[in-house]
Amino acid sequence: MSSIDLHTHSSASDGSLSPDELVKKGVEVGLKALALTDHDTTKGLPEAMAAGRRYGLEVIPGCELSVVYPSGFMHILGLWLPETPSLLLEKMGYLQRRRHVRNQRIIDALQEHSIDIDYKEVKDLAGPASVGRVHVARILVRKGVVSDIQEAFDLYLGVKGLAYFSKDKLGPEEAIRILKQEGATVILAHPYSLELPLDRLRPEIQRFKDLGLDGLEALSSEHSPGQTRMFLDLCRELDLLVSGGSDFHGEGRPWVRLGEGKGNLDLPSDLLAFMKEKRRREGLWVTGDE
Repeated sequence: MSSIDLHTHSSASDGSLSPDELVKKGVEVGLKALALTDHDTTKGLPEAMAAGRRYGLEVIPGCELSVVYPSGFMHILGLWLPETPSLLLEKMGYLQRRRHVRNQRIIDALQEHSIDIDYKEVKDLAGPASVGRVHVARILVRKGVVSDIQEAFDLYLGVKGLAYFSKDKLGPEEAIRILKQEGATVILAHPYSLELPLDRLRPEIQRFKDLGLDGLEALSSEHSPGQTRMFLDLCRELDLLVSGGSDFHGEGRPWVRLGEGKGNLDLPSDLLAFMKEKRRREGLWVTGDE
């Protein structure tokens, strides 16, 4: 069982647990530290930080940004966000407005396929969270249109689905620049998702490092043993931090467990210690030093 988990999601984006419930579960499974990294939002961080103080768990405030990339898909984590990341919030506000346009297009497409759904019920389900495809999927399950969330994505909401529309995203250069300006530690999430062979991956990672990338999420349940070794080797060669996380979402992905991923994660506290030491050398704040 891992002692830390540096990639998790709450109901503030597309997870099923509230930030408070997520932190409480972290305590229950024996974690010593947890990073909340919701998709393109920081709305859950105040609740998560308060829960960390209440339950005695170190909570690292973060986010996961969706980034445009020509192959596969790219996500970038920012860890140790400030309480009010003004530049990031401004950009997220723009992306959220564009997401609402996308959501309405999804609803319109579903209605064109004779599915009884409207945007209001999806927003009511999401509550204060950022409305996303998972909320649409839950409505489809609730109405019996599909049997589960996976089927909703397979038939309607995934890349090959009947109601799929791509969303506006940042470029990697802008995402890294904004996170660095906010004083965050910048990590490339699950690098397998770039779908690049090693001879193309290495120069790309070097390019991202030159832009300000601090580390790779080398330890991920989505990586094969060979991929894990490759990413760990890249971290050593390029002097990058090693990170790892479960990418826990809750009931939407029940096969992924907090702190364990698919059962093959072992995330030692040393990973976090190395990150903190690098931040201290750079004059940046870290949780636990307040």
